[in-house]
Amino acid sequence: MRLTEPLLLAGRSAPSRVLFGPHETNLGAGRALSPRHVAYYARRAAGGAGVVVVEGASVHPSDHPYERAPLAADCGPGWAAVGDACRPHGTLVLAGLTHTGGQGSSAWTQAPPWGPSRVPDVVTREVPVPLDGGRIAELTAGFAGAAATAVAAGLDGVEVDAGPRSLLRQFLSGLTNHRDDGHGTDRARLLREVLAAVRTAQGPDRLLALRLSVDESAPWAGLTPKGSAALVGVLAPLVDLLTLVRGSALDVAAYRPTAHRTPTFHVELLAAAGGTPVVAQGSVVEAAHAEELLDAGFAAVEMTRAQIADAGFVATVRAGRRPRPCLLCNQACQVLDTRNPPVSCVVDPRSGHELTEPDTDVPVPGGGRRVVVAGAGPAGLEAARVLALRGHDVEVVAPAVGGLLPLVAAAPGRERFGSFADWLVAECTRLGVAFTPGRVEDADVVATGGRAAVPVVPGAVPAADVLAGRELPPGPVLVHDPVGGPVGVGVAELLAAAGRTVTLATPDDLVGARLGPTGDLVEANRRLAVAGVRRVTAVVLTGWAGGRAVLEHRWSGERTEVTCAVVVDAGHRLPGRVLPDEGRERFAGDVVAPRTVLDAVLEGRRAALAVAAAVPA
Repeated sequence: MRLTEPLLLAGRSAPSRVLFGPHETNLGAGRALSPRHVAYYARRAAGGAGVVVVEGASVHPSDHPYERAPLAADCGPGWAAVGDACRPHGTLVLAGLTHTGGQGSSAWTQAPPWGPSRVPDVVTREVPVPLDGGRIAELTAGFAGAAATAVAAGLDGVEVDAGPRSLLRQFLSGLTNHRDDGHGTDRARLLREVLAAVRTAQGPDRLLALRLSVDESAPWAGLTPKGSAALVGVLAPLVDLLTLVRGSALDVAAYRPTAHRTPTFHVELLAAAGGTPVVAQGSVVEAAHAEELLDAGFAAVEMTRAQIADAGFVATVRAGRRPRPCLLCNQACQVLDTRNPPVSCVVDPRSGHELTEPDTDVPVPGGGRRVVVAGAGPAGLEAARVLALRGHDVEVVAPAVGGLLPLVAAAPGRERFGSFADWLVAECTRLGVAFTPGRVEDADVVATGGRAAVPVVPGAVPAADVLAGRELPPGPVLVHDPVGGPVGVGVAELLAAAGRTVTLATPDDLVGARLGPTGDLVEANRRLAVAGVRRVTAVVLTGWAGGRAVLEHRWSGERTEVTCAVVVDAGHRLPGRVLPDEGRERFAGDVVAPRTVLDAVLEGRRAALAVAAAVPA
């Protein structure tokens, strides 16, 4: 498989053609890289990553896009530590260098953001200060100084960011660059100046990479694939590695598409790059897909989320096994959030927590005792997998396998949750876990799931029943979603696709509030609008009778009636049982408290480790 073969870049050999790309982690200590960063990147290097690009560091103090955003001036020791940790595995390590400009934030700098022109950002609505000659010189010197720091730290080179959230892209784009000076009549001039300064600062023996947005989803004035051909032709000879990406403030989801969107890779631009190696980027999480892109002419493939889901992705592929599947959900790995969560992963909660969570993927000699796990949802299956890896004879007792994962997978764009269930079952089977149909009340690990709540109105159909295929009476449907998560949105999409007239009502002030501004929130509302789903917000469902539901507005008290043949309740479920005072550590998943798949997997692991620790050798 070519994906796992070495790649020669600027005289340096990467051990595979798989990149671990730059992304926000919130693992920092202040604005410096921390030991958590080191452990995070070292784990991917040990797993076979060919190139690691460290989280983008701001090259100038005027850029502070989120609280724990690294500042290049503070990153020297951290870069050195990351390089030292990855070097034994042969992985090439590049420092990500960036400035977010008008797409940054003034919350931390307490000063207006920088930009090419006085064009308000479509996300923050802030109007940037146009850079004059002095500030352009400062910016260029900032990139050069950061590159020199990275080289002094022993890294293999740097990657310059001209991607969706970068100031350099804003200079390239007619959307944001309205200047009439030399940096406006020639919009690529600043990027060429930065690349030249970086090349000089880091020296000829280091790798210079460029992340370049070639499609802003704004054909009226922005960067387009057709127009980017000439740009690629000019810039490619200046760098050793070129990663083509999509997106801008107008289409944030294009850079990290969820499973709802089919990504594009602009193979047509490869010819313009000449002999410069080009990296494919965007929702590549399967080895077979990566091989197709290599066959199409790309030199390497960025598989960041695939390696967050399975840090040993490359090693697993080399061993002929299927890696733990990425769900393409952006639920735990997209961390631009006011709560500042550290990066993690639904299917591998150890990601981002390498220093605190034990490694449960490596076999550990155990007592060899028979252990019974009650329940075969994500918590039970993960507990069984971990116990089997610790040498125990594991039996899983459950009426069905997969828990709620097959139901989640029934919603549009959520099919990969079913793949995760399949992977867990396959791993358990490979490790010798036995599956027995039935129920058991008392077991070493109890992961028997939750239960449905009292319907919001008598006769309402639980969303889980709809996802399981229950046939509904003909006529319009009201989906009641007090949770604001993916279930209500998914059920509404599923019903609309089946030709039903759907109204989605929520007490929140917007639909899908829990999906988050950097997650699926905008895309979900776009999809619902396109599907013709009527969205009613800030309302409480107070009754349903005679084919009419009554919604009361939370703030005004105004009542609205909605004609519907059935109400689908996408509300919270309830815990499965009351837990005993002793031995709570052996309970996991929704039986404790219904939450998320991530919580179920994490609790399944912890329950397994607790049971394993209690078993005599």
